[in-house]
Amino acid sequence: MKAVGYQKSRSIEEADSLVDFEIAKPEPSGRDIRVAVKAISVNPVDYKVRKRAEPPAGEYKILGFDAAGVVDAVGPEVTQFKPGDEVFYAGSNQRQGTNSEFHLVDERIVGKKPGSLSFAQAAALPLTAITAWELLFDRLGAKPDGSEDPRTLLIIGGAGGVGSILIQLARKLTGLTVVATATRPESKKWCSDLGAHAVVDHSRPMKGQIEALNLNPVGLVASLTFTHEHYMDVADFIAPQGKFGLIDDPTEFNVAVFKSKTVSIHWELMFTRSTFKTADMDAQGKLLNQVSALIDKGVLRTTLDQTLGTINAANLKRAHELLESGKSRGKIVLEGW
Repeated sequence: MKAVGYQKSRSIEEADSLVDFEIAKPEPSGRDIRVAVKAISVNPVDYKVRKRAEPPAGEYKILGFDAAGVVDAVGPEVTQFKPGDEVFYAGSNQRQGTNSEFHLVDERIVGKKPGSLSFAQAAALPLTAITAWELLFDRLGAKPDGSEDPRTLLIIGGAGGVGSILIQLARKLTGLTVVATATRPESKKWCSDLGAHAVVDHSRPMKGQIEALNLNPVGLVASLTFTHEHYMDVADFIAPQGKFGLIDDPTEFNVAVFKSKTVSIHWELMFTRSTFKTADMDAQGKLLNQVSALIDKGVLRTTLDQTLGTINAANLKRAHELLESGKSRGKIVLEGW
């Protein structure tokens, strides 16, 4: 089968940073399903792994987590899927990735693809939807029942992949006031179109901008990017007994600045359940099925922003370059082989 990967961790500009190659089709066992991959999306974690994780000598590392496709074969312990089922999912960081024609994934972290979406539109969603859902509901404790909530949720980095679905989840399923941050005019419009009540510029001090909005107190913060640059600012205006959630890897993060307000800190990593095979690992499959149903009901929409063509090394390099530039919004998808 065709696949895209690398043997050495390289800068994306180098010729062999990502290459096309052939590899044997994997065989499913246990609770694995084998998926014929129709579309993938690219996430910041892809280029982060490319930079730091080098495979054993002579072997290839295949990147990619998001995928949408058709079940091709199933392991003997599989109960939820059969060949021909259309699925979408974000795979495990303990296994080879989705940048391959066929891919093995544990059925417990797989959802049924929304029937109203194309494979490309569906591939944009899994990793970011899981991250946003777990961060908002499991970590920050927001209630997904639409009940009145006298707090403001601040989403730092609202135009990115996670922010794009988090804005929708918070606006559609909770009673929170939603404020997103963005810097460029097109990114600010993107956040507003997704449902943010207001958008502020995180390249400038946020406290004055937020106070000028005269909204409910900022009780919840979702810091999705450059946490090390913003957390001191946030500590100055977050409400007492608030909750601060983050998903990135800050180069510096002193939690002591939140102590006087008894602010709790919450990490979110969507790979935790699959990495440690937690007892509630199947929560991610159930979560994706909920997202799928909300998509088909018109409550949520895909966060696909652009498609860069077929799945090959040249197009994946373009996607990595765009993500590393920090100027992308929503999700970047590749489709077909």
